[in-house]
Parts: sequence; C-alpha cells; structure tokens
Amino acid sequence: MALEVFFLPLFGFAGTAIQLVPDGTLLFHLSLIVAMVLVLNRTLLKPMNRILDCRERRTKGRFTEAHEILATVSEKLREYEFRMRTARAEGYALLERERDRVSRERERKLGEIKEELSRWLNEQKEKLRMDAKEIKATLQKDAQTMAVEIGRQVLHREIRKDRSSR
Repeated sequence: MALEVFFLPLFGFAGTAIQLVPDGTLLFHLSLIVAMVLVLNRTLLKPMNRILDCRERRTKGRFTEAHEILATVSEKLREYEFRMRTARAEGYALLERERDRVSRERERKLGEIKEELSRWLNEQKEKLRMDAKEIKATLQKDAQTMAVEIGRQVLHREIRKDRSSR
C-alpha cells in the first residue's frame, strides 16, 4: 500500500491520453527493471553463472588434463621408440661382433685342422716312402732269390748268389 501512495501521483500524470513524451512512468518502469535485474541476478543468474563457470573449469580442467596426458603419452612413446631403435642398433652391433668372433674362431680352427692335416699327410707320405723302400728292398731280395731259383731250374746246376750280384 505504501508503494501505491508513492507511485499514484506518478500514474496521475499519465491520464487517459496516449503521450509520446516521457513522463513519470518512465522512471517507474526503469526502476522496476533495475530492481528485477538485481533480484534475478542475485537469485538466478549468479548461481547459474557459478554452476556454468564450475562446469567450464571442470571441462577445461579435464580437457587440459587430457592434453597433458596425451603430451605425456606422446613423449613416452617417442622415448620408447628411441630406446627401441637404440637397443635394436646395439643388438645388431652385438650380433655383428659375435658373428665376427665366431668367424675368426672358425678360421683359426680351420687353419689348425689344415695344418694338422698337412702334417698328417706329410707323415703318411714319408711312411709310404719308407714302406716303398722296404718293399723295394724286399722285392729286390725276392727277385734275386727267384732269379737264382729260376737259373737253377733252367741250368740244372747250382748258382751262387754272390756271382749273380755282379
């Protein structure tokens, strides 16, 4: 009721005619709009804005967190790939060194076997020469004996061995 007493004189100026000039009601409407904005801002818009800001912070926070996680994963993946390339290169180098070592060892053993085989062949050749000399001496002795025997049978007389050796 107190508002009516205050605003009634303002409404009285308006009358029943349409006025195109601003009058006292304009102030009333402006003050009413300001009051509504203040009440709405205080009761509805501020809590909504707080909720939206909180939601945006959480969303941006999650988005930022996701970006950080992706950056971390990307960095770890690059590090993993670098380590894999390094380990693979070290493995190939180790494999190559081992292959070289085995090849040198095989060449050394092959050289030893060739040397041993050469020694054995020389021994066998010398043994064959010795056997050949023995066999030749035995054959010569047997040939002389057989020659004397054949001469005895052909000539029907005794032949001495010391004569036939001349």
